Amino acid sequence: MRLKRIPYRLIGVTTAVLLAAGCKEKPPAMMQHTPEVGVVTIEPAAVPVTAELTGRTSAFLDAQVRARVDGIVLRREFTEGSLVKAGQRLYKIDPAPFIAQLNNAKASFAKAQANLVSTTAQAERYKVLVASNAVSKQDYDNAVAALGQAEADVASAKAAIDTAQINLGYTDVTSPVTGQAGISQVTPGAYVQAAQATLMVSVQQLDPMYVDLTQSSLDGLKLRRQIQEGRLSTNGPNAAKVTLILEDGRVYPEQGKLQFSDVTVDQSTGSVTVRAVFMNRDRVLLPGMFVRARIEEGVNPKALVVPVQGVTHDQKGTALAMVVDKDGKVAMRPLVTSGMHGQNWVVDGGLESGDRVIVEGIDKIRPGMAVKAVPAHLPATPAAASGGASA
Repeated sequence: MRLKRIPYRLIGVTTAVLLAAGCKEKPPAMMQHTPEVGVVTIEPAAVPVTAELTGRTSAFLDAQVRARVDGIVLRREFTEGSLVKAGQRLYKIDPAPFIAQLNNAKASFAKAQANLVSTTAQAERYKVLVASNAVSKQDYDNAVAALGQAEADVASAKAAIDTAQINLGYTDVTSPVTGQAGISQVTPGAYVQAAQATLMVSVQQLDPMYVDLTQSSLDGLKLRRQIQEGRLSTNGPNAAKVTLILEDGRVYPEQGKLQFSDVTVDQSTGSVTVRAVFMNRDRVLLPGMFVRARIEEGVNPKALVVPVQGVTHDQKGTALAMVVDKDGKVAMRPLVTSGMHGQNWVVDGGLESGDRVIVEGIDKIRPGMAVKAVPAHLPATPAAASGGASA
């Protein structure tokens, strides 16, 4: 059997055709290995700047009702825990000793008035007689002095009547404010003393209610610096909105207002007190409750925000984001974040306006890989209740 030789020229042409066919099939295979990722383009946005602080509630008015005279408590005229009005009588102290003091003062006043009539008449007679040298100048001077002393005795007796009337009035122990009465500290039959200022009951006004918060002096310093640099804008502390979070995690339905920030730093804690006021019509807030408050301190008009899907953290807790650079390749950026705004991280460093951050397909890429960037389709999510980033 004789083998026919194949011309070398035919072999070369066939190889070229096969290679050409293989080259035409490679581009589709290569395109399949270029992953497609969803990106969002970072643009500046106005973001409220909030500070979350802890603190406790305190009554708007806290009146401690104390004894102002000594005596025996005859009766209590209110129900513990009830609402009492300003001027309402709460206790009755035995008035008998003070009635006797008042009567004694009135008698002394009558005696002083009678003495004043006598000394006035004598001074008038001596005035006429001294002119005709019927009495000595010394006798006349003594009569004038006696008149002055009698007048002083009348004034003193009148003041004693006023004092006795005041003390008698203190036997009616009344509420100085309208508010909620607490637990009675004395019972009928108890002996109370003015010298020891015996506490009888506390009356607290619970609507509105104060919330005293603590803020570190460093955070306050940062806030003032950001306002001075123009990074934050604010309408003043009295216009700042405050949202309250109760102990069970629920958001208090009423919005509060910032009253003031203390001007003195506590040297032991390095913090200042920030006071807010809230309406408390339903008596949900009680004095001494532990609460958290979010204070809207201003607005950052040029904040950069990144969806939470586009931010990861390494083992050290550093925030990271994958971006598509100008060459279409993946680059990793460490971020400096300052808090959350809704479903977005607020970024203070690591990104610039116009950067394309990868938020979809992160699990199939790595730094340096070429990718195809397409706009991401993120679900619309409502803003969080906080509505701001921490300062």
